[in-house]
Amino acid sequence: MFNPYVPRPIDLPATVPLDPAADLSVLDEAKIFAAPSDPGDWPAWRQQLARWRTEARERVGYDGARYDTERTDTFVVGLVWFWDELLYDHETGRFTVDVYLDTAERDFGGFDGVVLWHAYPNEGIDGRDQFDFYTDVPELPDVVAAFQARGVRVFAAYYPWEESEPERLAQVVKWVGADGVFLDSSKEGSREVRTMLDELSPGLSMEGESRLPLARIHDHSMSWAQWFADSPVPGVLRATWFERRHMLHHTRRWNHSHLEELHSAWLNGSGMLVWENVFGVWVGWSERDRSILRAMRRVQASHRAWLQSEHWTPLADHPGGDVPVYASRWEHDGETLWTLVNKGDHYDGPWLVTDVSADAAFSEVATGAPVQVTTDDAGRTVIGGPLPAGGIAAVVAGARTGDGANLPTTPLAGDASFPARAAIRRPAPTAPAGSVPEGMAEVPGGRYDLVVRHRVRETGLYGEIPYVDEWKPLPPRLHHTGTLHRVVRLGAVAIGRVEVTNAEYAAFVDATGYVPMRTERFLEHFAAGSPPPGREQEPVTYVDLDDARAYARWAGFRLPTEDEWQVAGESGLLERGEPAVWNLTESEHADGRTRFVILKGGAAWRADGSDWYFDGGLREPDFSAKYLRCGAGVDRSPSVGFRCAVDLPSHRADGGDHE
Repeated sequence: MFNPYVPRPIDLPATVPLDPAADLSVLDEAKIFAAPSDPGDWPAWRQQLARWRTEARERVGYDGARYDTERTDTFVVGLVWFWDELLYDHETGRFTVDVYLDTAERDFGGFDGVVLWHAYPNEGIDGRDQFDFYTDVPELPDVVAAFQARGVRVFAAYYPWEESEPERLAQVVKWVGADGVFLDSSKEGSREVRTMLDELSPGLSMEGESRLPLARIHDHSMSWAQWFADSPVPGVLRATWFERRHMLHHTRRWNHSHLEELHSAWLNGSGMLVWENVFGVWVGWSERDRSILRAMRRVQASHRAWLQSEHWTPLADHPGGDVPVYASRWEHDGETLWTLVNKGDHYDGPWLVTDVSADAAFSEVATGAPVQVTTDDAGRTVIGGPLPAGGIAAVVAGARTGDGANLPTTPLAGDASFPARAAIRRPAPTAPAGSVPEGMAEVPGGRYDLVVRHRVRETGLYGEIPYVDEWKPLPPRLHHTGTLHRVVRLGAVAIGRVEVTNAEYAAFVDATGYVPMRTERFLEHFAAGSPPPGREQEPVTYVDLDDARAYARWAGFRLPTEDEWQVAGESGLLERGEPAVWNLTESEHADGRTRFVILKGGAAWRADGSDWYFDGGLREPDFSAKYLRCGAGVDRSPSVGFRCAVDLPSHRADGGDHE
């Protein structure tokens, strides 16, 4: 049985045959080359890696010419939800690129690129495809240009699990001015996509997920690595070893600790993918991990040529014995750089024993910490000092101007605790009424024991992380139905038996002249301000949560909470308009980075063809769906409407208080 907390066999590092006559083609599909535990085997291991690289390049007829012209300096990429509250101000309806990037500078040392995650998990709420979720944002080219003005590359996310439309993808890339394409759930992009990108502009990057085939490393300058398990003694990334300039981005999106992938990236001269907001779930980085990445960023900026040098020696200059410190050695332009990791507890001792003369100028350039340089009995240079548990360092010999002593000291942080965020439900407004309004049904107040069902997917329902520290969630767990038990106390309320109609909403607009802050898609189905003929009594749609609240305030109502809606539905008090649409509720949650609202009731619309689509079809009252709030009118949908509620006098509530 699959254990989600341990790597799958396919994810384990590949053992390198040490027999000089061994067939090394067995390594062609590896993710990571495992390192031998015995240091005595390391020289033979390195020789076999060198032979594999030469033979593998011959097997695929490798031509790395693209790397001579395409940018290879995109070490750290942030994967950002379009509507992250750092990137989009929901109160003003404007994107805040500088706020997002300034925060990234403070927390992570800055990003070289960003991936704009745009559609999932909301895609499937209606007939829009992934490309519509780009083109529905009119100022997107300006957003991309604002990132690029700060020196940050921008990549468009592309979901190959939907029917492939390379032409549409190329149109989006051209329209927004993106720097390339980031592929979800696909090891490699199609050759058709590659050709179209090349026709658009030279230098556009294509980044596949996971184990990029050797035959495609020549035209994918980057890849992103989820579920890459390393060996106890740190191993070597196959794609990065094959092509030194290939930029692989490590990530473990569900983990509270990112130490393993930080160490692997550091020893391989490779990159990181920062993914704090995973489809509406907060999985932030600890201060320890952020400080390690900030230290790495200093060296990536000053020594990129070293980290992509042809002269790379993994597991170099180890002091021997049980020392938990491991290093890669990089040579470029007459200078030696070592990147080091401490795989153990706090350590104070030798890090390196090297043939580089002790007369060279040695500097630690990741944190600016002092290093101790001595000579052993064999005349070799010994470099060391204290290194915190899980810490990193970078030592330069023959320091250039600006290295070493001129760097400010920035010690690594020790706080590895998870920076949790609570998704707080926004308090419901009150809408007092002396009696039950016409068209509404009374829901008695009191204590209710609710069973709430929801499809877990990768979003959970509230603020919970559904797969904490799991290796790779797989079906059936990935899309299974979860169950929550909630005890609530409700005041007496009355809820609309049916949804607000097109005609009712049109009367509100006529009476008030209401115009939303962002008008995109607002009442898109209306013509000249009026509902389509014959559809006046259908539930109003193409309204977002703020539009629904505006109507309710005007009418002296409010929206029902998810709990009130469920109790009314289970009591048989609610009817569904035609066509049936999801109902917005006054259950909006926010954690400071993501906003979402709970939808109830289901809809006539159902997106078929993939489990990744939003839930559809009619749903029982106990079913809840998490709908991420977007800006620019993107969450206005033909599948989403609302009904209203009022608060009844407290003497009708059986002593219960409104939640």
